Amino acid sequence: MEKRKPIKRHKSIQPLSRDHHHGLLLCWKIRQGFQKNVATERIKSYADWFWKDHLAGHFTVEESLLFPILGNEHELVKKALAEHRRIKRLFKDKENPLKSLNILEEKLESHIRFEERILFNEIQTIANEEQLRSLDQHLNQDTYTDKWEDKFWE
Repeated sequence: MEKRKPIKRHKSIQPLSRDHHHGLLLCWKIRQGFQKNVATERIKSYADWFWKDHLAGHFTVEESLLFPILGNEHELVKKALAEHRRIKRLFKDKENPLKSLNILEEKLESHIRFEERILFNEIQTIANEEQLRSLDQHLNQDTYTDKWEDKFWE
């Protein structure tokens, strides 16, 4: 298996990449919950909390500050926006939470990999120093906290 070379992320985009790390951990926690036969409601509660406290805001920041660098008509941005809509629907689905969580875990991981490996690299290439400075001013450094009591994944 070919080892990937680490991507050098511009410091102004690093907070979003750290958010992605937490998103990948959510996917892992969902998988762990399924492997341990944890009740779907417990996993769904955690996923809903993660959406409300972290991911919804992350999507808003990407859509309002990062994606405009390329423009909403750029094919990579269109793909990211479509994936954001799909992921939002999966979080909001109350009809079949087991099915939604299974799909969400796959779609979210795939989406994060796409943004990290393709979209963010394109944005870094295109962005000028003023745009990167503006991002740096608007993005908080790592503010993630996970105080969830029910560690179903352990």
